[in-house]
Amino acid sequence: MRRVFWLGIGVAVGGLVVRRITKTAEAYTPRGLASAVSGLGETVREFAADVRVAMAEREEEMLDALGVSGDGTDHDAPAESSRHGR
Repeated sequence: MRRVFWLGIGVAVGGLVVRRITKTAEAYTPRGLASAVSGLGETVREFAADVRVAMAEREEEMLDALGVSGDGTDHDAPAESSRHGR
């Protein structure tokens, strides 16, 4: 009876080990690596889009604080003709 018990334990542990090794080996196949990289690419694209949005918002805040419009003209400055006394 003891031998049957230990035989069952050995078969169960052996099955679990083979399953774990197969799963790990499959992750390093070209198909497994491709699926991991494709998920990473989408994450990088989303991050870049978030950075561009935040950069545009910050640029607008800075231009408002300086009193400059987006086209490079100064909101607070007098017109060109009045600067030169014409």
